[in-house]
Amino acid sequence: MTLLALRAVSKQFGGLRALSDISFDVAAGEIVGIMGANGAGKTTLFSLIAGNERPSGGTIVFDGRALAGLPPHRICRLGIARTFQIVRPFGGLTVEDNVATAAMFGAAQAASPAAAAERALAVLALVGLAERAGDLAETLTLSGQKRLELARAVATGGRLLMLDEVMAGLTPAEVATMLEIVRRLHREYGLTILIIEHVMRALMQLAGRIVVLHHGEKIAEGPPAAIGADPRVHEVYFGAAA
Repeated sequence: MTLLALRAVSKQFGGLRALSDISFDVAAGEIVGIMGANGAGKTTLFSLIAGNERPSGGTIVFDGRALAGLPPHRICRLGIARTFQIVRPFGGLTVEDNVATAAMFGAAQAASPAAAAERALAVLALVGLAERAGDLAETLTLSGQKRLELARAVATGGRLLMLDEVMAGLTPAEVATMLEIVRRLHREYGLTILIIEHVMRALMQLAGRIVVLHHGEKIAEGPPAAIGADPRVHEVYFGAAA
């Protein structure tokens, strides 16, 4: 079943065309990677889906409902959650309270603070932060804050989770841990995942299908092995000699 459908989605910022006629589907339960160099339009695409920006053209449909004109909080309530490249936790709140807030006001809409706290602790256990639940969010390392960002998105109760470079800046060991966490969340919550990642090895291991953007256009789509062998993808990333 198609959960997310994009048709000829475009975005113009003044004279700059950030995205041009992007079309693809995401089936329920899939993990789909979004690949592209800096400036390819990946984060802009996420912002259009999540309602942080409005498309200049085309349609975005989630679970049969067009998202045009809906603000981010309404889209979140429908079941779309996202993380951001630059993590901004509520530093003066505890780790648990950061996640419980998401549970209260996202699609899950926990019925009480106690229910929100219960959901928060369950998610924190899956991302390996249960022991830090009572600590202030500002005391976490970058790796911990990335996991907190992930936990907050999951706690909203969304069905579609959009991850924007959750592995950026992490060590190889931390990347391996994050890969296992994402797989665990996908399995435990039955999530559909759309993931932007510059750590190519991680993306190839995680995604069942990859969409490649270049200068705002889709230049390739397919399973990781096909993308890895695609001459145009090689040219874009490594130059014509590759």
